[in-house]
Amino acid sequence: MSTTTAPATAIRSGAVGGNGLLTILLTGQFMAILDVSIVNVAAPTIRTDLSASGARLQLIVAGYTIAYAVLLITGARLGARHGHRTVFLTGLAAFTVASLACGLAQTSGQLIAFRFGQGVGAALMVPQVLSLIQRSFHGAARARALSLYAAAIAGGAVIGQISGGVLVAADLFGTGWRPVFLVNVPVGLLLLLLGGRVMPRDAGDRSRSLDLPGLALLVPTVLAFIVPLVLGHEQGWPLWGWLCLFASGVLLVFFVAVQRTVSRAPLIPGRILRIRSVVAGVVVLFGSFAIYGGWLFCLAVYVQSGLGWSPLRTGLLFLPGAVGFATASLTWRRLPEGWHRGLIPVGLAVATVSMALLALVASLGDPPSALLSLVFAVNGLGMGFAFSPVMSVALAEVPPADAPNASGLLTTTLQLAQAVGVAVFGTLYLSLLSTRTVSAAATTTALALAAVEATTATLALLLLRPRPAAP
Repeated sequence: MSTTTAPATAIRSGAVGGNGLLTILLTGQFMAILDVSIVNVAAPTIRTDLSASGARLQLIVAGYTIAYAVLLITGARLGARHGHRTVFLTGLAAFTVASLACGLAQTSGQLIAFRFGQGVGAALMVPQVLSLIQRSFHGAARARALSLYAAAIAGGAVIGQISGGVLVAADLFGTGWRPVFLVNVPVGLLLLLLGGRVMPRDAGDRSRSLDLPGLALLVPTVLAFIVPLVLGHEQGWPLWGWLCLFASGVLLVFFVAVQRTVSRAPLIPGRILRIRSVVAGVVVLFGSFAIYGGWLFCLAVYVQSGLGWSPLRTGLLFLPGAVGFATASLTWRRLPEGWHRGLIPVGLAVATVSMALLALVASLGDPPSALLSLVFAVNGLGMGFAFSPVMSVALAEVPPADAPNASGLLTTTLQLAQAVGVAVFGTLYLSLLSTRTVSAAATTTALALAAVEATTATLALLLLRPRPAAP
């Protein structure tokens, strides 16, 4: 006999108040996002210590995000099936153990494998966050929770860069880069203790099905696309890489066919894709966060390996971006409501300006820190004013019953986009670096980022226009 999902009122009336529940959820979210970016600043040190190639370095950064992205929708489905509390805590435990293993890894191969393990834990934990916010908060409380959720995502992404630099520079007990992973262990254990005691229980619905055929196709589709992009430039773009890229397109066609005809409970239900706001949000989020992921990776490598900056100086470089993003994320709702949709293309346009500024600054060869800090501040403001409204608009028309599916799709889009960004723009930068000067490679990559960001801003303007009022 299947059990029924606990109603949202029961979740709201748990032993912990709304603020306590939100704190636990967003701390877990923050940790998961932190580990997407915290490795960027530590990457050159990891490369030296473990004798990792550039391709392996990209897999260390992106491997976590790949596993995270492809399993997120399944993680959301497991939360609906077995209870959001149970799956959140299970994922948190797996993430904490994998973080410990990453911190103790002795080879680049081990670190890549354990990073995939971290991604599996995050994929179980993170979808429950947005699902519980959707189910537990309403009206102004939900808007506030979503703004804080956006701030946690953005803060984790940029503060990860800062904390990575601080931890590597501190070289605690001679451990070098290892604390960037080990820092998760005490926080994870504390959250497990508190969450087990105060998070409200929900029984879940055992009748909810998993789409195993769809998952079995999604994983090789993503890997066949990303792996050759990461490895290709170091191996001279061999034939197998082009065959894999072709195969990823074929597998994508099969994936769509299976979703439509075979899967009883498809990873991406057709009714979700018929919601205009969700489709528009997916397109804009993918474009903007692919650029964002590539931006963070390339800049961290550029200033350390190219300009010779220390990890601490590199980490602090990202602080203006964090401040700009947080300021925008927490203040955009104070603007007139009629402006909210318009903030998305405007914010992306501002981010495009930051990419163009980066190209100009990089062309100087050895740019002043103040100019780079200005670039990051402009980028943070633009991304902050774009991201929070996108999430709000994308979820506005989603029925509560479809919150797990929508949250899984949107969060998958965010993470897969960043993995693709690291693969595409990271490969572009590293390939250019082998044939050009550091400044020329950085300038060309920044111009490519600006071009794609401008395209995304244009798409946002077209896709996110409000519908005309019914006559």
